[in-house]
Amino acid sequence: MNHRIKVFAALTGAMLFWAFSFVWTKVAFTVFTPVSTIWLRLVISSVFIFGYLFLTGQYQPLRKHDLTGMIALSFFQPFLYFMGESNGLNYLSSTMGSVIVSTIPLFSPIPGMIFMKERFSFLNLVGLVISFVGVALILFENGFELSAPIEGLLFMALAIFAALSASVMIKKMATRYSPVNLTAWQNLFGIGFFFPFFYFNELDGLVSKPVSGEAIKALLLLAIFASSFAFIFFAYGISQVGITRANVFTNMIPVFTAVFAWMILDEVLTVRKLVGIAIVMSGLFISQWQTRKSH
Repeated sequence: MNHRIKVFAALTGAMLFWAFSFVWTKVAFTVFTPVSTIWLRLVISSVFIFGYLFLTGQYQPLRKHDLTGMIALSFFQPFLYFMGESNGLNYLSSTMGSVIVSTIPLFSPIPGMIFMKERFSFLNLVGLVISFVGVALILFENGFELSAPIEGLLFMALAIFAALSASVMIKKMATRYSPVNLTAWQNLFGIGFFFPFFYFNELDGLVSKPVSGEAIKALLLLAIFASSFAFIFFAYGISQVGITRANVFTNMIPVFTAVFAWMILDEVLTVRKLVGIAIVMSGLFISQWQTRKSH
């Protein structure tokens, strides 16, 4: 497969799974709390990925001198990111939450330029601005007054900060570990970060609560696709095209989520949202134009 197509497919796949995760999370929340949902999906994901690594002989042990870096990476993502995103979705709709997450590319050039010395071209800027216009059309559906609860916005802001910080760490660690191994270790350390919250606050309620088939299915989909394949694909993308250009793809998340939420959760998909989706996609391709020219 052509290298550019392979990178594009990996990043698009990651965004597709993350977009679905906003819908799956809403379904899981009908039974599980945010902390229970996160902890269980990380446990399932770790078993799945480490099992794959051992069976295929691709397992890479964590090096002693990388322990501090891996702890820092796992603290930002999955721990801090999921704390922000999952709690934010308690206050926001799936589409609204995904739109806020899609603003990550607007800020990603900052850590990219400061820590990674990445270049940020004029076309990157134009593409980001155009994409953000499309995002705004989706976000401000009823006029131009933002009616989202402040608690939800603050939790999502925490998720954005965590994602940007994790991007810097991933770029550094990806030179020493494969994307699959990197994701496996992130999830394993993430289990440790979340365990005290789960054990002391959630365990008793989880054991005594009846579960539904739909909630279990959503939890498995979150673990396998959103917490496993998506992070593997995204780590690969960052290692190939850098923080700024990889994060541009997050503009695709509200596009996918708006469609999935319409199909599964019966959220309204208006003409305005469709126009916004088209603008987001246009901005994405413009911002990636220089990448295609230079590779």
